[in-house]
Order: sequence, then structure tokens, then C-alpha cells
Amino acid sequence: MQQYTSYYFLGIGGIGMSALARYFHAKGFQVAGYDKTETKLTKELISEGIAINYEDDPKVIPLRYKNPDTCFVVLTPAIPRENKQWGYFVQNDFQIKKRAQVLGQITQLGRGLCIAGTHGKTTTSTMTAHLLNESHVTCNAFLGGVSQNFDKNILLSEKTDLVVIEADEYDRSFYHLSPYMAVITAADADHLDIYGSRDEFRSSFEYFTSLVKEEGCLIIRKGLPITSKAKHSVKIYSYSGTDGGDFHADNIRIANGEIIFDFVSPTAILKDMHLGVPVLVNVENAVAAMAIAWLNGVEEKEIREGIASFKGIRRRFDFHVKKETITYIDDYAHHPTELVQSIQSIKALYPKKKVCGVFQPHLFTRTRDFAPEFSEALSLLDDLILLDIYPARELPIEGVSAQMILENVRLRDKMLCSKEALVAELPNHTFDVLVTFGAGDIDQLIPAVKAYCEKI
Repeated sequence: MQQYTSYYFLGIGGIGMSALARYFHAKGFQVAGYDKTETKLTKELISEGIAINYEDDPKVIPLRYKNPDTCFVVLTPAIPRENKQWGYFVQNDFQIKKRAQVLGQITQLGRGLCIAGTHGKTTTSTMTAHLLNESHVTCNAFLGGVSQNFDKNILLSEKTDLVVIEADEYDRSFYHLSPYMAVITAADADHLDIYGSRDEFRSSFEYFTSLVKEEGCLIIRKGLPITSKAKHSVKIYSYSGTDGGDFHADNIRIANGEIIFDFVSPTAILKDMHLGVPVLVNVENAVAAMAIAWLNGVEEKEIREGIASFKGIRRRFDFHVKKETITYIDDYAHHPTELVQSIQSIKALYPKKKVCGVFQPHLFTRTRDFAPEFSEALSLLDDLILLDIYPARELPIEGVSAQMILENVRLRDKMLCSKEALVAELPNHTFDVLVTFGAGDIDQLIPAVKAYCEKI
């Protein structure tokens, strides 16, 4: 990779791709890319000096990125094979690598702190990066979300070789990593279009454990059905929110919009830790992040101050309106287990208030494979507005629609709605808390939904 002077990203607006683009741009390389749609993130990249186009046509690729001897192409699995720009680079013998391969090459040079899991990995990895960054240890980080503390999905430091990495299981991307320390937060089945079966999905996490380097550490959520294949010299720890383990939380208190708990480690108890993001599900994520920090020498005072000052992640339980009369939250939850955890956390924060959820299913395959579980999770709401499926990289599947989920939701107040009609539909619903859920383009509705809620 050293001979290249420019990098072109196909799918540059993806959260992981944008972190890599920022990395190469910060290192002084020329960086540009293509994405299907303009977003807040792509606008930020452009403002930082990265060129982006939105037309799938090789003609719009800038001239400096058309030389295979000097330009390296990075690809996201979300780009369809019929993409014309991809075809151009293939036909002209460019060096093309997947995002995970490039990230793996970068991080093999340092000590990777790799956080994997079906859910919880973005929050846990961002918390970990924040704790280390706010301490004397410091870190580099490639994250799957935009931190509200440093307003980026990347951290770069010349002072350390520690690199926090969100280890993505999609397309077996995390197989390319070489963790010094690894965390597995969850292994609920997902991406069955890739893995084929729940057993194969679970096996992928077991293989991931085998990648931890000699003398490294593996931290697994207590109770996960994963058999470690780590090397004999790897230290293995368990953790949980409230279920015990080597690292866990104790004496949890929720009052006045605040969560306080004691952090229990193998050798010490850190009492009265104030969680900066007062959401119950984040207690468990915080325990994992604090465990990594503790194992890397972050001091008690630094952990205490860091976890209290953590502001959260864009689109992860993100508060947009907080008034006496109305609360509006946006959350990235797109898997049934994530929805359950998010809704239960909301109910714990607002036990006597009516919660209306707007959910945009993500992918036809995920809807097909988990429709009953989605119905069960969404039944925890008081009112449901269900949007059409966001297809992302997929073509429609005959017989698969949002109706599959809606028909088994056990709520009196439930309905299907188009994304375009959502804001006009909201006045027909009464609620104290409104939540938008989904990993698709539902975030484009946030400004209009926020404006409506602020008027109530």
C-alpha cells in the first residue's frame, strides 16, 4: 500500500468506510469516493477536504484517481456487483480491497482492542475509546458510530500503538483482524443471508476468538453460547451487567434521570460510578469498556471521570427533544434483541409514560428471517408506526414486507405508514415519548420529526 498516493472509496458514506477515508486523508493522501446518497456524514467529509460524487458513472471519477499505479481502491460489501464505477476499476486492473482487509492491515501493526458482537459493539467500542482517550494511556480508534464527545468516528494518536476497533461480523469482516484484546458482547443470530444458519453464525464468533494474539485477553459476555478457541496463553474473562462474572455491575440505582452503580473487577470495587448516558442497557456496555480500560492501566480516577463524561453516540439512544411534555429519541436498533433492550431501557426511564415507536425494518432477508422476533419486540411499545422495509444492498423478496411484522404485533395501536407520510401522521397519535428506530435512511426524517415534537 505504500506506493499509492491516492485512495478511492466505493461506499465512502458508510460509517466504517468514512473512518478509513479520514485516516488516509489525515496521513496526507489524496482521498475521494462514491456513495449512493448525500448524508450528513458525506457533507462532513466534503467539508474536511474529501471529494465525493453520487453518480454511478466512471466519467465522474476525478482524473487523479484513474491511474492504477498510484490509486488504491477500497470497497464496502454494501456496493452491488453491477456498480459501474466498481466495474471500471476491475476492468482497468486497479488494486481493490475490502474495507475489512485494509483495516486489518493497518491494525496488525499495533495492539488491537477489538469489540465484536451482534449488538452493543458500537457503544462499547466508543466508550472504550473515550475512556482511553481521556486517560494518560490514550488510543487510536476506528469506530462504527460518531462519538458525541469528539464528533468523529476516528481517533489518531502518535503516543500509543493501542487501536480500538469495532469488529464487524457482517461478511466475516472480523476474520481479517489480529486482536491483542477482544470483547464479544452478544452472539444473537443475524446476517443469515451470509452465514446460512444460526450455528454457522455462532461458529464465526468462535473462530474470531482464535485470532487473539499470544499473551492477549478475551472478554466474553457471561452466558454466551460460545466455546472459546483462544490460544492457551490468552487470558479469558467474563463480564455482565448484573449477572456476575469477573467484571460486573453491582448496586445499580436509577433516580432523577441518573444511573449510578459499583464496578466490580477481579481485584477491586469502584463504587458509585456515574454513567454519562443514563440508559439501563448501557450499564453492561460500560462494564465491558471499563474492563478494557482497567486491563490497559487506566487509573480509577480516570475511569470514573471518563464514564461520567461520556456523551453517547450519534443515532444510539440519541436524545433530540427533552421537555416536560415530550421526549424524542432516535436509536439505531435494527435487530430484535436491540429493540427489546432499547424499549426496556426507555420504559425503565419513563415507567408511567406512553411510548410510541416508529420502526423502519432493515433488509428483506432480516425481516424474513426474524419477523416473529420483531413482532414480539415491538409489542413492548404502547403505539407502533411501522414503515416500509429499507432494502439497502438487497432486491425485494416476493412475499416479504413489513406486514409480516405488523400482523403479529400485540398492540391495539399499530399501523403501516410510508416514510413520506410519517410527519403528517404523527398528530393522529398521542404519546409522551417518541422513538425512531432503524439502520436505514430513517435518520433523514429526524429534523422534521424533531421540529414537530418541539411544537407540542
